[in-house]
This record gives sequence, C-alpha cells and structure tokens, in this order.
Amino acid sequence: MTTGRRAVLAAMASSVLAGCAGRKSATSAGTPTSGPPGAPAPNATATPTPTPSATAPAVTRAEIVARYGHAVPHTWGFQAPGVVHALPRGRREIALTFDACGGPGGSGYDEALIDFLRRREVPATLFINSRWIDANPALFRRLAAEPLFEIANHGTRHRPLSVTGRSAYGIAGTRDAGEVYDEIAGNRAELTRLLGAPPRFFRSGTAYCDDVAARIVGDLGERFASFSVNGDGGATFTPEQVRTTVASAPGGSIVICHMNHPEGGTARGIAAAVPRLLASGHTFVRLSDALD
Repeated sequence: MTTGRRAVLAAMASSVLAGCAGRKSATSAGTPTSGPPGAPAPNATATPTPTPSATAPAVTRAEIVARYGHAVPHTWGFQAPGVVHALPRGRREIALTFDACGGPGGSGYDEALIDFLRRREVPATLFINSRWIDANPALFRRLAAEPLFEIANHGTRHRPLSVTGRSAYGIAGTRDAGEVYDEIAGNRAELTRLLGAPPRFFRSGTAYCDDVAARIVGDLGERFASFSVNGDGGATFTPEQVRTTVASAPGGSIVICHMNHPEGGTARGIAAAVPRLLASGHTFVRLSDALD
C-alpha cells in the first residue's frame, strides 16, 4: 500500500459517515466502539427471511448460520478481504456512489443533485436502503428505470455488518451470521422484485464490516463496495468542502456521497467538482461498468 493510499484511508477513518448515522457532527461522533457483550441492538428483531424465489440467493439463512455461526472475525472497519475500495489501476475513471440511508439516517431526496447528474449525463451507482424505498416508492421507480443509474443494496435496516454486534457511529451492528444474512437478503429480495434482477453490489450502513460478514456478502452473490474518497463527510460537508474533496479524487477512485440530505452541501459541491474532473480528462462510470 502506498503512502498516499494510507493517508487517504486514515482520513476516511477519522471522518464520520453522518448522513448514514443520524447527521452526527464529524467532529463529535468519536471512534466507533463495540457494544457491551451480549447487549441487544435497538429494535433488533430479526428481519423475516425473504420468500424463496427463482432470484433468491442460492444459499439459505440456515446454511449461512451453519457455515459462519462460530467463525471469529479478525478485522473491523472499511477494509476486509474481498471488499472493493477502488477501480482497476491505470484508468482515469471515477465511480460516483450515493447512499440513500432511510429511517433515522434520513429519507430525503436531493433532487438538485440527481437533476445535475441527469443534465450532465454523469452515471452513478445509487446504494439504496429498504427504508428509503418504502418512503419514496415513486422516486425509486423513476431512478431504477434510468440507465444512467445503477441501483445497489444498502441493506435492510442500515446496520453495520458484524457477526459479533459491533457498532459504528452509535449504530448497533448485526449480532451474528443470521442477522448479517437478514440485513443483506431482506433488501436484496425487495430490489430483485422491483428491478427484475438482483443487485450486484452491497454497502452496509456506515460502510463498516468485519471479514466474516464480508464473506457472507459474497456468498449471497454480491460484492461489498467500500470507497476510497469520502466526498461529503456523511452529508456534513459544506459545498466548498465537497468540491475540494471530490475534485481532487484521482483516477480509479470510488467516491462516497449521499443523496438523502438535500439540505447539505453535496449537490452544489458535486456540481462544482464534476466539470473540473471532466476538464482534467477524467470520466465517470457506474461500478458495474468498471468491475467484473
């Protein structure tokens, strides 16, 4: 890993994804901590297992629990084996990704942001949570019908993905392999029903996961997509901060921002950064355009 990449990751680790964490300040949220051993997560009733169908995961909840029920994780954070952080090297492509968290993380819609992407024909990958879909069904249908945008899985209840109940930014994580399955498969089933095909990419609430949970994502047929540039600080950045951060993204970056906080600086910052990146020879892609 290069010194530059270490610096980027260090900066990301210190920045709160507040758009997915109830809009906590990036300076006040602190470092994610584990919850007390055995303590129940708030509202932790397991999501019912989706009804099997032709597009359901090939692996069942029971199989996941049997396979990983006693597995011990060794990592926690934005990195784990198999997690995608960047596009292939040697390209000047950038993937803009926008989370829609729903629930306490916000079910708003940044119309100015999406309209800008449409006008400039900038493709993007939209990570959408079940709760945001439920709050915005008509908007979701329109976004899903546009080839410019790729819809990806942002979880069922927007929880950090853990097999031991670890939390991030005050959000309690999934507590075991079964709850990891529920978090992925619940929204996967809804997206498959609405899109006609299962999503290819998954990002957990807060983007935190452990290495066991990341393997479960793969077993369910999706790839965990993290990020290399935190473009809007969890929807807390000013427009100028967003512009500066995104405009400096190198080729191969996966940029994370949010589309569920229209009151934030994301739309204006992206609108200022994109022309600069285009002028410097960069292009924009959906994740599926650049990743096999």
